[in-house]
Amino acid sequence: MILQPISDNELKEHIASLPLDGREVFLMADSKVRVSAVQATQMINQMRANHGLGIMETYVLGQGYIAGALLASTVKNNDRIQLQIECGGPIKGLSIESWASGAVRGYLVNNPIPIDRPVESFDTSMLYGPGFLSITKILEGSKTPFTGQIMMEYGNLANDLALYFRQSEQTPTLFYLSISFDKSGRVWGAGGLFLQALPGCDDSTLTGLQERAGKLKGLGKALSEGMSVREYTESAFADYGIIHEAHFPVGFSCPCSRENFRNYLVNLPENEKDEIRDGSYPLVLECFNCGTAYSFDKNEIDRLFQEGK
Repeated sequence: MILQPISDNELKEHIASLPLDGREVFLMADSKVRVSAVQATQMINQMRANHGLGIMETYVLGQGYIAGALLASTVKNNDRIQLQIECGGPIKGLSIESWASGAVRGYLVNNPIPIDRPVESFDTSMLYGPGFLSITKILEGSKTPFTGQIMMEYGNLANDLALYFRQSEQTPTLFYLSISFDKSGRVWGAGGLFLQALPGCDDSTLTGLQERAGKLKGLGKALSEGMSVREYTESAFADYGIIHEAHFPVGFSCPCSRENFRNYLVNLPENEKDEIRDGSYPLVLECFNCGTAYSFDKNEIDRLFQEGK
């Protein structure tokens, strides 16, 4: 993976002034509710730089990255989570992969999103349209991944994720995904919350948390002003006896490499190699998940294909 530079010096200085990205884990309400909170301003800006995204594309995919970082709290060690949406709206879908270690990568199916008129709000329902949301857990040592799927009802990622947990895992949850832009359309703050009921959580506690969540002040805005996500969460739920449990790193990262793409080329069928030989150079292969482009000139292709023999 090659990280593309963030060229806006004012944005770089702003990001450097903020607390580092990360995921904080809490217990509250007598250990009957688990909270994961993500600070993700650096991650979303790097995602935007690597994928070359506009404002709406950044908003849609950025929510997916924040969700992926939050969902990673449900796995451990070398386990990973895949969040995928297939839909009939202009974006056509997105794919996110996150690891328990904190690495997140992913892409939009359509970038840029084909929109035939100016967007006047961040209402994503028309961008998604009818579709399906699936979550796959790939657990270390397990031969078979576990996948659950729902039909999307809201066209709002936070609400549809809560619906997924309610239907597929019979677990009441709340998601809050927040990205704050400045007047120039730059990502100035980004983060999210994931509240998950644990065994023994009563209905009154859930009702109270739902009411509290509806009154939360803008998380992205608070983070853009220098508040840490830990401070935000502890302040928002102070009366629930919130206790900080753990901290984990979070970042935009992809395990792709030039060597991986070299091996891919070497193992292509001969008919596909012939098509490449007769094509134009340099041959550029791009990783969907991180936007990194790897270039191969004719001499290198000839050597690779000779090695393959």
